[in-house]
Amino acid sequence: MKLHRRKPFFLASALLSGLLLLAGIGTAGWIRWSQPWGEQAVRFTPAQQECGQQGQLRYCINRDADGVNGDWLYHLHGRKLDETIWNDPSYMTAMIQGTWQQMGRRPPTVVTLSYGPVWLLTPKGKAEASGLLEQIHTDMAAIEARHGRPARRLLLGESMGGLNALILGLSQPERYAKVAALCPGVYVDSPFAPLSQLMAALERTGADPKIGLGVVHLARQYVADDAEWQRVSPLALIENDLPASSPRPQLYISNGLYDRYGNFEGSQRLIERARAQAWQTEWHPIYGGHCASDIDSLARFLLPG
Repeated sequence: MKLHRRKPFFLASALLSGLLLLAGIGTAGWIRWSQPWGEQAVRFTPAQQECGQQGQLRYCINRDADGVNGDWLYHLHGRKLDETIWNDPSYMTAMIQGTWQQMGRRPPTVVTLSYGPVWLLTPKGKAEASGLLEQIHTDMAAIEARHGRPARRLLLGESMGGLNALILGLSQPERYAKVAALCPGVYVDSPFAPLSQLMAALERTGADPKIGLGVVHLARQYVADDAEWQRVSPLALIENDLPASSPRPQLYISNGLYDRYGNFEGSQRLIERARAQAWQTEWHPIYGGHCASDIDSLARFLLPG
């Protein structure tokens, strides 16, 4: 009798288990059908890649299989990437290579540099993480001594790497022929500004508050105060007095209007200041998000002529 009375309980339990199983299968099926199944791959011929290490700096030298011109393009990658990114078929670097190949032009030798997933080029200061700006000059010189001196040096960077490219290129403008910065971390307001000013900047630029405050936290790991920040802020570096005859690189800046990092405002301000200082510039505002880029104009900018 006890077993008979418990039969409805077993039936209800089995029914519930079946319903949960069907719900799980349905949820898994919905996730499968509502998300991308893969990635769009770029059609291109990967570069021949030779990688090495110079102290803490990891690097890869990338040469097109059909030959290269005499320029060297130093690529400074974005956050959480590494020195091998140049041949990634799902990344914009593959699009740049593919565009060069479609044009039938010999590209520069590309040297991708990395001090890890997150790094900022700042001169030695009070912050423990500072000092990479001096170090990268030493490391680049060692790489060139080992692999050959370029006809011209070019710089390319995106996001974190875009800021690093600007800091490097504007700190020693005589060393570089061209600097291309995509969605660079250029901000009108200092990371040491009052909180009310930083909150107003988040609202003004449409930046994601979590990302914006994360950027402030990251900057403060590499610079200790506003005076140190002004030593690396591109908006301050572009104001440095240079003799009219002093060489300066051509600048290529692009940014998406709806950049979640709030970089559009600072990038546009940088171009305005550069043009006021008679720099040769290309400004490519993009109707899109963070690091949306015009690959065709970028690929052409990085070639001679």
